[in-house]
Amino acid sequence: MMSAPELAQEPGVRLRAQGRVFAQIARMHPELTAFRRDLHAHPELGFEEVYTAARVREALRACGVDEIHEGIGRTGVVGVIRGRKQGSGRMLGLRADMDALPMQEQNDFGWCSAKSGLMHGCGHDGHTAMLVGAARYLAETRNFDGTAVLIFQPGEEGHAGARVMIEDGLFERFPVDAVYAVHNWPAMPVGTVGINRGAMMAAADRISIDITGRGGHGAHAYQTVDPVLVAAHIITAAQSIVSRNVRPIDAAVVSLCAMQAGDVDAFSVIPGSARLVGTVRTFNLRVQNQIEQRLKELCASVAAAFGATASVKYERIYPATINTAPEAMFAADVAESLVGAGNVDRHLEPSMGAEDFSFMLQRKAGAYLRIGQDVREGAYLHNPRYDFNDEILPLGAALHASLVEQGMPLAGTPGTAHEHAATAAS
Repeated sequence: MMSAPELAQEPGVRLRAQGRVFAQIARMHPELTAFRRDLHAHPELGFEEVYTAARVREALRACGVDEIHEGIGRTGVVGVIRGRKQGSGRMLGLRADMDALPMQEQNDFGWCSAKSGLMHGCGHDGHTAMLVGAARYLAETRNFDGTAVLIFQPGEEGHAGARVMIEDGLFERFPVDAVYAVHNWPAMPVGTVGINRGAMMAAADRISIDITGRGGHGAHAYQTVDPVLVAAHIITAAQSIVSRNVRPIDAAVVSLCAMQAGDVDAFSVIPGSARLVGTVRTFNLRVQNQIEQRLKELCASVAAAFGATASVKYERIYPATINTAPEAMFAADVAESLVGAGNVDRHLEPSMGAEDFSFMLQRKAGAYLRIGQDVREGAYLHNPRYDFNDEILPLGAALHASLVEQGMPLAGTPGTAHEHAATAAS
């Protein structure tokens, strides 16, 4: 199926799930593991996923998908699989991200990164392998009525690759009725799935505050307008925005994370300017607008009180990732069909992290799910000792495939989660 280095050791499999889909995909586990580890050893940053995209295309050709489209969103790949029937006219999208992070890996296993300063520290290698597994199963069985669109997306890590694919005509060329994505989550046990009806991830905004004063000698500070002092007051005052302006029932975070001012070797020189950089995280547009306005007002006022000026550059990087309720509950039903109700959290607490799948959910109905993979030696996402847990590859692939089968069931297929979604939407 997928040419890749042989496994050094077959991993022990503790994970169990039920149903025909999982049983068939579980037989692919060694190949999916080898494929995932090959991607891990060859990480690529956003819009540089040349090797990764080539491996995906190779795998999709071997799987026998009906169409392969490349270059969507620069390095993105889309595979199309038509079901045994097309009478429903439905089209569902499944998305996996492909890019790595600019960080140095600190692991020593055989498949660790071969590129200095680059690492798959968020599990996108695993997400890609899971969707390839689903592609093989769906192409072999075609046990659905409609069309499955498999979206291998570049540039999730800060490059807004989802938005770039959309701007490149993704949904005009592939007008899916709904789109789904699955992300590994080390804080959840293996074999569990989490989701909720609304916000899953926060909006991520970048703020830059430029403060202009008047520099001078540290011994004659009275002759200056000290921007470092102004920055200190802004840092403190900014923390009042959430506590005193945002309703307690609305979640928000304002973090000023870096400061640049002066020269550390010039201990007696007060600089003429300072810069603060940070982030704002929110879940709804009203709070986002409120914080932007209040931050600009506060910074200008605090600076003016000291005789300085301050300007705020507020950049909205990723919107909040908001599931649509019918699709979220449908996805939860699908997960239950695989791992049982006791292993599906339908009220998962949202994260203040961000995800560019949000751009797709702004355009289409759909849902973002988390799949548990346990924590390896305290190595959560974006940790230099993180690694994707290959044990969950068959479950993740089966979850993708089952979303298609149950979302576009063949006539006469009993008890599908699609029926629950239709009920919830009515």
